[in-house]
Amino acid sequence: MENRVHPELKTFLSAMEDLHLTRENIAQLRGAMNEMLSGDEVKMENVKISERFIASPNGAPDVRIRIYEPVEKYGAVPAILYIHGGGFIIGSIEMFDASCQMLVSQLDCVVVSVGYRLAPEHPYPAGVEDCYTALEWLAANASELGIDLTRLAVHGASAGGGLTAAVSLLARDRKGPKIAFQMPLYPMIDNRCILPSNNEITDARVWNGPQNQRAWEMYLGPHYASEAPIYAAPLHADDYANLPPTYTFIGDLDPFRDETIEYVARLTKAGVPTEFHLYPGCFHGFEHMVPQVEISQRAIKNYMYAFKKAFEKAASPTT
Repeated sequence: MENRVHPELKTFLSAMEDLHLTRENIAQLRGAMNEMLSGDEVKMENVKISERFIASPNGAPDVRIRIYEPVEKYGAVPAILYIHGGGFIIGSIEMFDASCQMLVSQLDCVVVSVGYRLAPEHPYPAGVEDCYTALEWLAANASELGIDLTRLAVHGASAGGGLTAAVSLLARDRKGPKIAFQMPLYPMIDNRCILPSNNEITDARVWNGPQNQRAWEMYLGPHYASEAPIYAAPLHADDYANLPPTYTFIGDLDPFRDETIEYVARLTKAGVPTEFHLYPGCFHGFEHMVPQVEISQRAIKNYMYAFKKAFEKAASPTT
């Protein structure tokens, strides 16, 4: 890994400790990751934050959401359903609080971050159904939130990217809320773990192939031994037509590299407008873990620009 990692990321990589992921240490790992990634509490003056629990269908537990809004709105604004990452087994709203505030501050939009249930305590389909419940709630409460439903996006990274892709499939197939744009960054979308990059990336300091396989086993539960549904592993889908315009990126030292490239190819073949960036020498989640370096700043700037252009396009679909 040291011979291939981007020069700007070497110092961070050398200081990282190995990540050992097991069912037995999941609670300890969640605490450590929350502490590492939450950082100091950030509160942007132009962002208003509130929380609530929303009802789920079919007797499922209520879903916790955190709503981020501009302090002042001038007309209806775009909306983003934000789905956090963490391999379906770790992660929280709090860990990505600063990211959600940044989206609101820079894009003048409303962000709804969903605290979906985690595996292995709550295997598939709990997490994706929670996310879809949040999407439906967001659309049903557009007037109260002051959002423009023609500019509705879904966004997440890693497992959040996989759930983003899954929610877009669900919304299409259930004829649910119309999603104008999806941004599944380095998405976790193939439980088979058989493409070359999954076996190539084995360094225990970063998200790697063996950890990926263990996370899938925990997420899928009884589905692991059978063909996973497309709403669990979206790379299993045969039909990518009529999905939202898409933006994604990944580092070439990410175990999800090859499944992301395959996903992009299938979207493109299905006629879905898709933009993709591959960043050399970058491991999984580099822009979130080392945001201050130039290559991370470039990745962040590029995806923020993609949001702006997508919202402009949705507002003026003939241009």
